[in-house]
Amino acid sequence: MRATGAGVGGASGAGGDGGGRPDAGRRRVVVGVSGSPGSLAALHRAAYEARRSGADLLAVLAWEPPGGTYAYRRAVCPLPLEDLRQDAGRRLLDALGSAFGPDGPEVPFQAVVVQGATGPALVESAGEDDLLVVGTGGRSPLRRALLPSVARYCVAHADCPVLAVPPSPLVSDLAAVQRRIGLHLPLDARELTADSR
Repeated sequence: MRATGAGVGGASGAGGDGGGRPDAGRRRVVVGVSGSPGSLAALHRAAYEARRSGADLLAVLAWEPPGGTYAYRRAVCPLPLEDLRQDAGRRLLDALGSAFGPDGPEVPFQAVVVQGATGPALVESAGEDDLLVVGTGGRSPLRRALLPSVARYCVAHADCPVLAVPPSPLVSDLAAVQRRIGLHLPLDARELTADSR
């Protein structure tokens, strides 16, 4: 399956990216973006690596139609693919805005949405001279059994170095707070600020 990509309006070139269009032939840092806390951590690390090495940043959001390509083709009344691509572009711009604010990552960068499975799309987007950065979000045993790991796929199949960024320790604390709130359990704010003694 060949992944197809498209640039996201306002995210590359002179569209307020803080660094202009990436130069062809320069080393790139390619990062997978989904909007999750793990991917935002990977996005920050990728921007750091790009600044440190003088490389360009390529932010990639891979998407597939709901239920996958096969189910989409068999659907009676599927959503137009262009609408799905535009939605993916909005999610990518939202993630970039959440990560960097209006100033952008302060390195030359480009943002693209790619139709296809995430792992293969990221591997195809990265050349052998690039650095591929992926987040390794916390995964429950059930999710590990049902969904393949994008980071593992990239490490196994990429022709370039892969940097797997672990989730922040704060992610598990935030998830615990959200569970307590969802279950309507009491939450003492002092527990959140108390140092481990």
